[in-house]
Amino acid sequence: MKTIFYIVLNMKKGTAFEVLGKFFIGNDREFAYQLFSKMEGDDRVRESDILHLDLMETVDGLPVNMKVINCRLEQVAANCRTITKEVFKARNLEEME
Repeated sequence: MKTIFYIVLNMKKGTAFEVLGKFFIGNDREFAYQLFSKMEGDDRVRESDILHLDLMETVDGLPVNMKVINCRLEQVAANCRTITKEVFKARNLEEME
């Protein structure tokens, strides 16, 4: 079964988290980890955090959380810009090869 990587943006609502968006980032593990390492935020996740970015992988069709960071709103904006830019570059370079 094919492995898929994606980044999920979650927001705390009450005591639970709600998914605000998902970024499909492809099937390349190395690219997924390199991209997530560029994200702004803190990997020390606390109960009081409101915004999270999660690096997810599907294994046998089931989601597995690989890494989590918490972010401030400004960091979420910068991270969305970085994800979009890096995935755009990767996809367009694939087409040129």
